[in-house]
Amino acid sequence: MASHQDTLVIAPLVLCCLIQVRYFSAPGSRTGGPWVTPALHAALLIPLLWRRRHPLTVFAIAALVSFIQWVAGFGLLAANSAVLVAMYGVAAHCRLRWATVAGAIAELGIALLVLRPNGSGSVLAKEYAAFSVFVIAIWIAGIYANTRRRYVHSLVERAKQAERERGQEALITAAAERVRIARELHDVVAHNVSVIVLHADGAGYAIHSEPELAAQALQTISTTARRALAEMRRLVGVLREETGAQEPHSPQPGLARLGELVEQTRASGLPTEFTVHGTSPPLPEGQQLVIYRIVQEALTNTLKHGGPGTRASVEVAFGHDEIKLEIADDGQGAPALQVVGGHGLAGMRERAALYGGTLQAAPRIGGGFHVSVRMPVGHEE
Repeated sequence: MASHQDTLVIAPLVLCCLIQVRYFSAPGSRTGGPWVTPALHAALLIPLLWRRRHPLTVFAIAALVSFIQWVAGFGLLAANSAVLVAMYGVAAHCRLRWATVAGAIAELGIALLVLRPNGSGSVLAKEYAAFSVFVIAIWIAGIYANTRRRYVHSLVERAKQAERERGQEALITAAAERVRIARELHDVVAHNVSVIVLHADGAGYAIHSEPELAAQALQTISTTARRALAEMRRLVGVLREETGAQEPHSPQPGLARLGELVEQTRASGLPTEFTVHGTSPPLPEGQQLVIYRIVQEALTNTLKHGGPGTRASVEVAFGHDEIKLEIADDGQGAPALQVVGGHGLAGMRERAALYGGTLQAAPRIGGGFHVSVRMPVGHEE
């Protein structure tokens, strides 16, 4: 169906045609009876209602009717301006080659009027230039409208594409963040559960012979479990996809808490020597967290697989352009780690690689396990 805009466009033409039919006539031109002129008006104007949906068809009808009118010798009508309106529709909605063909046909129509020697529909040759300029102006206006419409459409498509890309980047970023948080959760669970299990075993052995030590172990279990539960709730809360206001989170552990980590490990029954060389340069929180988690994972592996009587050492050396971590033990953890498959070691390597670092982990000669990390200072994420 035709739109209201198309109807409004042809309304002035209809008014002009009615005035011509009622008050004006073309002297010396053929009329063909009282019905011919209204029929020509209708044949030229009615198709304009579909000029935007079918511009080529509407232009072809208007040009054909005008040509038949010229061949039959009928005079020029106000409705013949439908050719120009249809030409504009072709130029505004079709490809350039069709717009060029429509413009050439419109110019040909003007030439045919000039070639007619006499008659009401004739125009003087000196007026051809004025009519031609008018046709060209309408054609250029249609080309401009077409170009502008395509340009706006291109902008809209680019905006939609950019929005889709931003959405994909957001999904990728969210997925990477969930992977990171999953690793954080693994470290939290592994370390704290290992501490709880060791203290629970110790409390079980000492509950009758040394009640005070058993009570102390139970207190450590309670404190560790509460801390682990709080951190797990925080990390799982971040994993949720719900939007809205979020509760403030406690800061992630960094270099300042390495001593606390070592003390906690000692309290779990693993004698650990902690040494720091040099002064820590300003490091991003993410890199500090990576160092903390690597030390935590290494000590957790020692707690789980080191065996009785194991001793550990943690050495951190801050250089001008490099940080060195050395975590070693004298236990029997190497075979156990190989059986487990090294999931924790793979996580440590990935963490170190995030900041351009490298990690080497291997059994020590004479027993035990050794983890060595080299990480540049000032590495950009």
